[in-house]
Amino acid sequence: MKKRRLITRSIILAILVAAVAYTLYANFMKDRTQKVAVGNQAPDFVLTDMQGKKHRLSDYKGQGVFLNFWGTWCPPCKKEMPYINNQYQQFKEKGVQVLSVDIQESELAVNQFADRYKLDFPIMIDKDKEVMTAYGVDQLPATFLIDKSGKVVKYYTGELSENMVREFMEKIKP
Repeated sequence: MKKRRLITRSIILAILVAAVAYTLYANFMKDRTQKVAVGNQAPDFVLTDMQGKKHRLSDYKGQGVFLNFWGTWCPPCKKEMPYINNQYQQFKEKGVQVLSVDIQESELAVNQFADRYKLDFPIMIDKDKEVMTAYGVDQLPATFLIDKSGKVVKYYTGELSENMVREFMEKIKP
């Protein structure tokens, strides 16, 4: 009887140790995932915008891409969207494209947001957080500036002012 109890307890202890070890390993590896580094090629992706048009990042080679990750619930995102839209109007004919990626929200919420702010640039929803994960985004808003060759020239987290948006677009203008 004592031997059986000892074996059972040993098995339970081994399972608990394995679970703790796995959790520590997973958290350690999670913290080691890096954001896409400046100077690296931006990971390619395909997302569909609110009008049903597919956007593949690699299709924008030769243009600067202002890639913005955001959410309708995010106060800094709400403040910067009109600035991004204003500058998009100024730079779209100069070879700068805005690709806006909402994170895991409903089409209804995103469409209402876009209508309220009268946004004209492509808005896509990253339903499974695949693009967000590929870019290592952990805080919103997050903006990547991608040059005409597809390389990341800047990564910025936080609210953007209109002057910052203008300077960023000027930086990636081909």
